[in-house]
Order: sequence, then structure tokens, then C-alpha cells
Amino acid sequence: MSKPLAFLGIGLFFGAGLGFLVAATSGVQLEGHDHGSAVHDHGAHNHDGAAHTTLTEAGTPAPSLTLSLHPDGPQSRNLYIAVENFAFDPEAVNGPYVSGRGHAHLYLNGVKIARAYSPWMQIDALPVGTHELRVTLNANDHTQLASGGAPIEATIEVVIE
Repeated sequence: MSKPLAFLGIGLFFGAGLGFLVAATSGVQLEGHDHGSAVHDHGAHNHDGAAHTTLTEAGTPAPSLTLSLHPDGPQSRNLYIAVENFAFDPEAVNGPYVSGRGHAHLYLNGVKIARAYSPWMQIDALPVGTHELRVTLNANDHTQLASGGAPIEATIEVVIE
């Protein structure tokens, strides 16, 4: 009677291990919840969300930005964030405001998806359809930079066929 129980225990142990190995190598998510799409909402994370909506006057000369998209596969795009009077400053993130320095926040269809610490950013695995990509310039303390009370931001349409 003890041999069948031992074989059962060994079978369960190796069977479960093999099951996890097969699942992990096939791309199955083992984290217990479904994100629904490849785009993940970073707005729910504790990044001091109140700071994202607070405007900080950028000073003179005010930074500006323009966006351009470059194909990177059927559902991916490389985004180029061209800035003037602004320097990406990843080393100082979460620090105090410094005029003309900081990072960018990327929003896809109104949902924050990432921070950009340099002019180039890959946007991967977008679903088929038309999407709005908005980029804001933010200070190191995550407040959104503004000029004359207006947020410094740019929007571009992304079409995935």
C-alpha cells in the first residue's frame, strides 16, 4: 500500500512541475489575473497620481514637443518625442523640480501606459484599430509641465490595421 502512495506522490510532484514548465514556456501568465490586453494601466500603481494632474509652470523658454511614429512590426510602433528647451533626466526622477528637465508620460486612449526617459519609446502589441497617443512633459517630481497655464503635451493618432 505504501508503494502506490509513493508513486502517486512522485507522479503528482513531477506532473505539476512539468505542467508549470509547459505553461511557462508557452507564454501563459501565472500571476493570477488577466490584463485583458498587452497595454497595462500604470495609473493604478502608486506613482503619486495627484502629482500627474498638478501643473508646474516650466519657465522661459518653455519646453515644447512634437511626436512622430515609425513602423516596428504589424502592431508595434517606435515613437520619437522631439523636444526643445527640455532635457530627459532619468537620474533625477522622483527628485525636486529643475527647470527644463524631467521625463515624459505616455497615455494610450487616456490610460497611462509608461514613462519615457529618452526621446525614443517602443509601443508594442497594440490592438487593431485607431488609438490616441498623448505624451506629456513632466518634471522630476512628476508634476505636468505647463506654459501660461496650459499643459505641455502633444497627441498623435496611431492606426493599427
